[in-house]
Formats: sequence, C-alpha cells, structure tokens
Amino acid sequence: MTDPRSSDAYDTAGSSAGATARRRAIEAYDSARSSVTDAGRQAVDTLTEAPLIALAGGLAAGALIAALLPRTQTEDRLIRPTARRVRRSAEAATAAARETGTQRLEELGLSREKGEATIRSLLDRVTDAAKASARAAGDAAKNAN
Repeated sequence: MTDPRSSDAYDTAGSSAGATARRRAIEAYDSARSSVTDAGRQAVDTLTEAPLIALAGGLAAGALIAALLPRTQTEDRLIRPTARRVRRSAEAATAAARETGTQRLEELGLSREKGEATIRSLLDRVTDAAKASARAAGDAAKNAN
C-alpha cells in the first residue's frame, strides 16, 4: 500500500493544483486583456464620435489637477501680471459687448418690458387656443354619443 504522504502522491496533487492555478491565471489574464481592449475601443469610438467632448473632459481634468496642486511663489510672480491683463481685457470685452447689445436692442425698439409683454401675449394666445381645442374635443365627444 502506498503512503499518501509519499512523493508521488504529492507530485500528482501538486501538479493538478498547479495546472488548475495556471489555467485560472491564464483565464484571468485573457479576461483582463479583453476588458482593456474593449475599453480602448470604447475610448477610440468616443474620441471619434465626440472629439469636442473628449477635449472638454481633458481640459476639465487638467484644470482640476491644476487647482489641486499648490502654486509656487515663482508661478505667482510670473503669472500674476499676465492674469491681471487677461482679467482686465475680459472685463473690458464683456462691458463693451453688453453696452453694444443694449444699444442695438434699444435701436430696434426692444426692451425688457416689450419682451415680457410679447411673451405674455403669446402665452395668452396659446392658452386660448388650448381652451378652444379642449372645448371642440368635448363637443365632438358629446355629439358622437
């Protein structure tokens, strides 16, 4: 009778366990490789279908990372003058656009009050049309019986 602790018994059990572990490792590798390949395809599809969304996402991620990193004194010293100029230019452009837009609307005779009155009038007419349609539908239903 063979002792179960003999080297042959251990070799057989060890090679069987080793084969199972090897097979599981290969399956896990194949599954991971497939998942990575699928993710890569999805990324390429997304970039192909919506490159601006991908660009916006990249910019947002970069801005988030930049916001989380502390600024250095050198960055402050070098960027501050440029940031001030950019802010002043943006403020001036916004003010000019607002002023020009307001002037043009006034030239056309458009104002906030006129816009509100127009919208109110439109809503009144839509409400009247909906009521008339409802009455007609009710009348048709009564006459059909």
